[in-house]
Amino acid sequence: MGKATGFLEIDRKDRSYDAPQERLKHYREFVIPHDDTTLKGQAARCMNCGIPYCHNGCPVNNQIPDWNHLVYENDWRTALDNLHSTNNFPEFTGRICPAPCEAACTLNLVDQPVTIKSIECAIVDKGWKEGWIEPQAPAQKTGKSVAVVGSGPAGLACAQQLARAGHSVTVFEKSDRVGGLLRYGIPDFKLEKHLINRRLVQMMAEGVEFRTSVEVGVTVSVASLLENFDKVVLAGGAEDPRPIGIPGFELPGVRYAMEFLTQQNKRVAGDDEIRAAPRGSLLATGKHVVVIGGGDTGSDCVGTSNRQGALSVTQLEIMPRPPEKEDKALTWPNWPLKLRTSSSHEEGVEREFAVLTKRVLGENDVTGLECVRVEWKNGKMEEVPDSTFVIPADLIFLAMGFVGPRKAGLLEQAGVELDARGNVKANTTDYHTSHERIFSCGDMRRGQSLVVWAIREGRQCARAVDEALMGVTELPR
Repeated sequence: MGKATGFLEIDRKDRSYDAPQERLKHYREFVIPHDDTTLKGQAARCMNCGIPYCHNGCPVNNQIPDWNHLVYENDWRTALDNLHSTNNFPEFTGRICPAPCEAACTLNLVDQPVTIKSIECAIVDKGWKEGWIEPQAPAQKTGKSVAVVGSGPAGLACAQQLARAGHSVTVFEKSDRVGGLLRYGIPDFKLEKHLINRRLVQMMAEGVEFRTSVEVGVTVSVASLLENFDKVVLAGGAEDPRPIGIPGFELPGVRYAMEFLTQQNKRVAGDDEIRAAPRGSLLATGKHVVVIGGGDTGSDCVGTSNRQGALSVTQLEIMPRPPEKEDKALTWPNWPLKLRTSSSHEEGVEREFAVLTKRVLGENDVTGLECVRVEWKNGKMEEVPDSTFVIPADLIFLAMGFVGPRKAGLLEQAGVELDARGNVKANTTDYHTSHERIFSCGDMRRGQSLVVWAIREGRQCARAVDEALMGVTELPR
């Protein structure tokens, strides 16, 4: 793989960013890609590992050493074919995946993993630039029909695979645009939406029909889908946000992160304020912002708040501050717990760890947030005596994750069995729910997770649906 001595001769060099003072002026992507020569050198670092653990680290099981070698050999088109054989949308994962494959790379034992994510992104971007990516319409239709509910990464991957197998596929999306979390949950400065749009053009040419502003369980019943389609796939995501339940949380300045992010994405898409913010504008301009939740969604709120001109941004995490560096002997090749600093953090934020929120201050408007510091002992949280403090706040965004799919409407009408965590119960072998004609995949089945896991489940679910319809399947798992 690559150059036998490449990892000894060439240092890791990942993509760089525009300076914070420049990228804060806009909502466009700001990653500076490598040229082909640099990428070839980075691909050359891929070792001939006895066991390429990157395969296990990647949820879609990308054949990473293979396409690294093809890039090293300047065979970009074959590299693209290889990449697409396991991943329908590498331009998404090449931008927003946290790259567990790099954590599992053998060279990560010395903190020099191959720049897998950058190379993946470069392969697919070159494919689009050169016109190599075209619709793959089926040679013949099967006469079978499938309804896919939800147009996030799981629903899109499932729909594309089923359409290529020859089935008539209709995707139902309750929002006004297709994309789910990709469209309205991830800021444009991380994933520009024209990347989604060009995939939709490809999918429509392959026979997929998209119906937007149609909420199954509200405007269209589940019964009508079962009457008009042979199979139904539930891929609606995990959209029920985790509540906070502290005094004062009902004040108008306390809002869920997704509402804030969706509003800004709609503005960037060109929507006027009435369409972008039907419940009233959420703007951080000139305000003190507190983000509760230390994950990616919280980080996205930080980046968006800074672009809107917040006076200050504070991000709170209830867990203790992770170590700067993991113990490789204990963690590798698994995903390690360590401090992660995103590009949005670098743009300006005060991060607080081991902090528990107690109450929101204010009468008609939010004025602050009362907190207390905590210690974790034997897995249990204890408040530190006399450690109460107040953070000035005008806006508080709740980014504490999701507790599962929403139950009203769709799931109530579907009547499918739920698991102990409130997700749709289905295994990862056949993705069958308790209803004989309904399948489920992605976050609606597994709970909140990564885009790359959603793509994996969408592909595997498509194979299961195809086999259920036809008795056999040639779709990859």
